[in-house]
Amino acid sequence: MSLDPQLVIMAKAPLIGRVKTRLARDIGGVEALRFFREAAASLIRRVGRDPRWRTVIAVSPDRAVHEPGIWPADIPRIGQGGGDLGARMGSLFRDLPPGPAVIVGADIPGIERRHIAAAFAALGRHDTVLGPAEDGGYWLVGMRRRPRVAEIFDGVRWSSEQAMADTLENIRKRKMSVAMLESLADIDEGKDLARWRRGT
Repeated sequence: MSLDPQLVIMAKAPLIGRVKTRLARDIGGVEALRFFREAAASLIRRVGRDPRWRTVIAVSPDRAVHEPGIWPADIPRIGQGGGDLGARMGSLFRDLPPGPAVIVGADIPGIERRHIAAAFAALGRHDTVLGPAEDGGYWLVGMRRRPRVAEIFDGVRWSSEQAMADTLENIRKRKMSVAMLESLADIDEGKDLARWRRGT
C-alpha cells in the first residue's frame, strides 16, 4: 500500500465571474481573471512536479476535469465534488489514496516548495497542519489521515475571519495535534493585491 505524500491544488475553472469574485469587485473581472490564471500557473510550476510528493489538481466544476488546454496535461485532475468548501475538502481527504495529504488553493502567490515540504515534515509529528492566512483563514490544511480521517470542517464559517479559529476548535475537540506554518497573504481584495505587489 502506497503512503506517498499527496499535494492537492484546489482550482476553479478560470472563467470571469467564477474566480476571485471579491477581487473582481475592486479591479474588474478581466484583471481578477488574469491574476488567477497567472497565480495558478505559477504555483503549479513551482510545486506541482516536485518528486517528494504526488500532485493532483482538484477542479471545480467537476466537468472541468475534461476540458483541454486549461491545466498541465502531465498532472492528474480530479473533481472537487459538491457542497461548501469544508464538504469538498473533507471529501478529498477521505477519497485520496492512503498517505499524508495537504490541500492548498491555486491562487495563493506566496506558496513555495519549502512550505509544502515543511507541511509534510510536520505531518510526521502531528495529526494536522495549518498555514494561517493574514485574514483569519488559512492557505494550507493537511492531515496525516491515520488511523482515520477526522471531520475537522464542521460548522466552519468560511470566507470569514473566524475560519481558522473554527477549524482549530474542531481539531482540539477531537484531541488531535496541530502544527502551524508561517502566515501568508490571501489575495481576496484589491488592497491585498496592491500590498502583495508592493512586497509588503
